[in-house]
Formats: sequence, C-alpha cells, structure tokens
Amino acid sequence: MARSPVPKSRSTKPRWRRRSVLALQIASGLALLGAIVLAITVYVSQGQLPSFEELKSSPNGQMIRVHAADGTVIVSIGPSYGEWLPYDRIPAVMRDAMISVEDRRFRMHPGVDPIGMARSVQVRIEKGHWRQGGSTITQQLARNVFLNSSKRFGRKFREAILALALERKFTKDQVLELYLNKVYFGGGAYGIDAASRKFFGHGADRLSMSEAAVIAGLVKAPSNYSPTADIDAARGRAKVVLSLMQETGAASASQVAQAEEAVSRIAFVPEARQNSVRYFTDWALPQLEVLIDETQRPLEVWTTLDLNMQRAADAAIQANAPKGAQGALVAIDRDGAVRAMVGGTDYVTSIYNRATQAQRQPGSAFKLFVYLAALEAGHKVEDSIVDEPITIDGWSPRNDSRRNSGAVSLRTAFAYSLNTVAAKLGQEVGFSTVADMARRFGITTRVNTHPSMVLGTSEVRLIDMTRAFASVGNKGVAVTPYGITKVTAAGETIYAQTVDTSHVLVAPYVAAQMTDLLQTTVNTGTGRAAQIGRPVAGKTGTTTSSKDGWFLGFSSGLTTGVWMGRDDAKPIPGLHGGTAPAKAFAAFMKVAVANRPPEEFDTKVTLPEFELEPDQESYFGEADNGLFVDENGNPISQGENQPPAPGQMVDADGNPVEPRGAPAEQQDKAPADKRDDQKLDQAWIDRVLGRDQARPAPVPTRVPPPPVQRVPPPDRQDSRPTQ
Repeated sequence: MARSPVPKSRSTKPRWRRRSVLALQIASGLALLGAIVLAITVYVSQGQLPSFEELKSSPNGQMIRVHAADGTVIVSIGPSYGEWLPYDRIPAVMRDAMISVEDRRFRMHPGVDPIGMARSVQVRIEKGHWRQGGSTITQQLARNVFLNSSKRFGRKFREAILALALERKFTKDQVLELYLNKVYFGGGAYGIDAASRKFFGHGADRLSMSEAAVIAGLVKAPSNYSPTADIDAARGRAKVVLSLMQETGAASASQVAQAEEAVSRIAFVPEARQNSVRYFTDWALPQLEVLIDETQRPLEVWTTLDLNMQRAADAAIQANAPKGAQGALVAIDRDGAVRAMVGGTDYVTSIYNRATQAQRQPGSAFKLFVYLAALEAGHKVEDSIVDEPITIDGWSPRNDSRRNSGAVSLRTAFAYSLNTVAAKLGQEVGFSTVADMARRFGITTRVNTHPSMVLGTSEVRLIDMTRAFASVGNKGVAVTPYGITKVTAAGETIYAQTVDTSHVLVAPYVAAQMTDLLQTTVNTGTGRAAQIGRPVAGKTGTTTSSKDGWFLGFSSGLTTGVWMGRDDAKPIPGLHGGTAPAKAFAAFMKVAVANRPPEEFDTKVTLPEFELEPDQESYFGEADNGLFVDENGNPISQGENQPPAPGQMVDADGNPVEPRGAPAEQQDKAPADKRDDQKLDQAWIDRVLGRDQARPAPVPTRVPPPPVQRVPPPDRQDSRPTQ
C-alpha cells in the first residue's frame, strides 16, 4: 500500500534561510545599538567642546620670540597668526576655492562624508597604503585643534566623533570660519590672513581668485607647494585648484582662464634673508628643553648675542675666508656668555653650524693642553729644553723649518710652535695626562693618546676649543658657554641664568704662565697677524696639507676662536693659522673690544730668546703639526734624520744646529765683518732694550752645501685619524 506524503511543517524551512534571518536581526540590533552609542558619544563630546569664542582665541602651537642682548627681536620661532577674519570678510573666492579642493560636499554631509571615506578605503585596498584621506573640512578642523596627524584607526574614529559634534554645535559658516583662520599653510603661517601676508604682502580680505587658489592648494602639502620652497610647484597646484572650481561650478570657464593667466604673473613676496644670527639661535633654542617645561604659553627668550659683534664676526669671516672655504667664529665673554657665533659663510645655502657641530683637527692649537700639563707638573716658562730629533714608539716628529735649535726656553718653543719640544713634554708628563687636561678644559670629543696627539691629531669642536682658551684667560676658572639669560611667559620670569665661578681647572699661577706663553706667540711668534693694538694672547693651528686653519685667543675679557677649511677636508693652498684665521680674529676683535678698556695680563710680554724663522715663517708654507701617522692615527717611523739642508749650520759632530742670529741665507749676503753684529740673539735684544749685558755666543762652523737632490715631502694626505 502506497504511503501518502507527509506535509512539511513551517519549522522545516531551509537552514540557510533561518541563519540569514537571524544574522540580519543581529546586525540590525547591533546597528541600532551602535547608533545609540554613537549618538550618546557625539552628544557627550558636543557638551565638552569649547565655545566658538574660546576656539577663536586658542592658538595652535607655541610662539617664541628671541631677543638679542640689547632687547632687539632677532627672530620669531613657531606659529604666525594674522588678523582673524569673520566669515563675511573672507572673500567668496577663498571660501569656494577651499571647499572645491578639500571638501566639495561640505554643505551636504553632517561632518563625515561616507562617500569620501568609501573612496579612501577603496584606494587603500588597491594601492596597499593610504593615498588620500577622505577627511572633510570639519574633520581636518577637529584634527588640527584637538588631535594629531597620525593615521591610526583610533585617531580617525575620535576625529569623526569630534567632527559630528562640531557640526551639531556650530553652523557650517562657523566651521568654515574656524578652519580658514586656523589651518596651517606652511612657513609658520596659520590662517589665510597670515598666509596672504607672507606670500603676497597684503591681508586675506583682498585676495584675488588666483591668489586664493595658491593658498587653497597649500593645505595638502605645505612644504611641497609653498611659494618660498618651489614657485613652479605652487603655481601648478593653483591651476589644479582652479580646474576643480570650474568642475564644481564655483567658477566659470572664462573666470578660470583669466585666473590661470594671473597665476603665471603673481609676484610672490621674497622670503626674508636668513643671516648668520640663525646659527646662534639654532644652537641656543634647543637648550630650552632642559631649562624650562613650559610648552603652551608664548615665550620671550633673552639671549647673550651682541648684534654689533655679530655683524663684525660675519664681516670678518666673509672678508677673510679663502675662496671655496668655509669659516666659523665663536666669541665668549669671561662669564661664558656667547656674544657672537658664525657657523658658515652663508646660512641660506648651509645651515650646518661649523662652530658647534663640525669636528676637525686643531693642529698646534692643541699644544695649549700639552703646555698646561707641563706647567702644572712643575715646568716654568723660562725652563730650558733641548730642541733635538726625537723618536717615540717609532714616531719621529719634525719642526716646520726641518731644523733643530738646541737648548731653548719653553717660551721660545711655544712661540715658534716647535713640534719636537711638544713631543718631549707630552712624553714626559704622559699622553694620557695631556688627554685628561683637554677633557678637563671642556673638550667633549674623543681624545686619542697616541704620541702624535700632542700635535693635534684628535678632532675637536671650535666652541670647545674657544671655551678652553676662555678658561685660561679667566685665570684657570672654568668658563661654560651659554646663550640664554632669561625666559619669560606672560610677563613671568620662568628661567634666569646663574653663572658658576666655583670650578677651578688649574691654579692661577699655571693659567698666568700659560697666558705668558700665549701673548708671546701673538707678539713675536706665529700669531703676529692677530695683533690689535692692545694685549692679546692666542695660538695658531694648521693641519696637514693646509686642510684646517685655526686661531684662538683672548683680550679684554673676550675670547674668540676662528676656524677655516673645507667641509670635504680638501687642502686649501695658502691656508694657515697665522694667515686668514688670525686676520679674521684681528678684524673682529678690533670692533668687538673697541668700547672695552685694555686689560694688561698678569705677566708682561717677554721676547723669546732669538728669532728661529725669517718673517715669512714656515706657517706660510708648511703645516704646523708635522704629522707622520697612518690612517688610524698610529705613528709612522721616519727613519734616519734628513741630511743638512744647503747652507745648514752644523756642530763639530756634523749635527745640524740653529744659528744664533739671522738665517743662513741672510748671513751669506752680509759682509764677513758685519755678521756677528747682525745676530738676533740675546745680546742683540739686550742692546735694543738698552741693556749692556751682551753675552757672547759660539760661532758655529759652516760646511759647504752638499749636492743633494730635493726630495718632495712625504704624502700626508691620509694622516687624519679615523674616530
């Protein structure tokens, strides 16, 4: 018997249909719940938003005004705000241009544009990274005022909530007014009025369509499209904005054509020339991070910079730096106040500060620390030491004259920068002791302890070397450079500089003896070009192949350091510490100390024992650090001493000796009966000074010049130690 079919129950619907219905119900419930949560969140956020007037008065970022020592404002750092323009004073072309390029559905969406967001997500999926944000003008306002620019989902969600809250609390016109007066347009300009004044030289209420298109085009990438960075890019971007205005109906084809032609003729206001003052502010302002913790209120920063000295420093570097070379100068007062700073020949083309950042070999200027260590160990400036060939661990330094002078005083050895004597002193006191002395006086870079270090093979910074010389001039008391004297916020002093004079580096008598040596160098030695008509103490420095030239010295309480060279460390013919750097020092100091009374040093100038070199000493043709080191700074043995040069004086054993008088080539030209009278020895000095204490000097014998072939000096191009 056939079985009749059993009718299906309603409960036997397909499983997929039941699941779909359930999923739809759940989704609807979640959507409703999400809408409720969103509405509550927006409502709460709306209640927490500032009022319209409060938003108008709150700046974005912190503005800093920097004053020179005389109160003159030398630079303003941070945001720049123009006049706040109410909605009805903002030109219609400016409003239309911004809406066309940034948010064409601004008048239709509730603060968030679902179409724009969907397009942004689609591009993200296709390209693998975000290429367009999809943010509305309201979202951008929320981000600029309340959030940051990160692209994380959490920030985007908060941005959307705030945008919805802003649109519920303010009208569209108010939102657009806030946006146009607060958005960043590059170059520190916030708001359309600041941007208009910066780029066109007039207020935003007078903007033409072409000018409005330029400003509207900057929001996407201020640094790329700024007229001060790339005029062609700014004009090209403006034409894109104009085409979008035509596309959205904000402008007719004829209006756009006229505006595009006008864009090509716009005369932008040139960027204010950045002068050398910025080297100083770039060095001083980062120190605010450790001096104060104020990050909101506008700051007034009072500095040590003397504008007259700064102008003199700039002029001295410009006038004396060799062609193709860079130059740097730092001037520090006796309390550590930095009065002038030049970090290069042109700040516009290079913001790299060679006064505070560059590390270069100082040459014989480093002998300051060698002699300080020797004086502290008990040596006196009148002590006698033998200038003779010396080899230390295979390293044989030589003097620039390629001669040795026998027994000389420390004063004479320092005045004429005898390398063998510096090597002897370094070996005696210990090279690690010399390194410790350098660090004690403020050298912050690595100091090696190879024997050749006494001749300046360790790289240093100009500001550190200037600080060291200033501490000597300050009678051995540490001088710490500083540039900020006071910081105020809303009239309240939140920082004031105090000078610490309690840190004594060396005993006063050591500093006095060192000053004795330094002033002798300027009066009769390698630093004669640095004379300024009043007491000066200083030291030259020249490195291998004339790659670096230094002069550092002090007078009337002001210490100045000068460096010249190339950034790529290539040789500069004719560059030596006693030439361009010393001349720049003199040119600057004559102006810098003109209104200061001359100050005598604790010790009077004492002439060295005799002239070791003719007027055009070896500093005008040879380096003064006599380096013989490999690429790692390790000493290289030079083997046997070189044979006597033609006309060289020798003793009974055939060893070269320094003539006690005029150089050999000058004596050859003098009559035989006059030669002894022309000796520039102690007897000659006594006669010139009115002393009747002539002391006879032994007359060396002369050997005829051997027929030697001139051998070029060894290649020392790679003698710079690697750090």
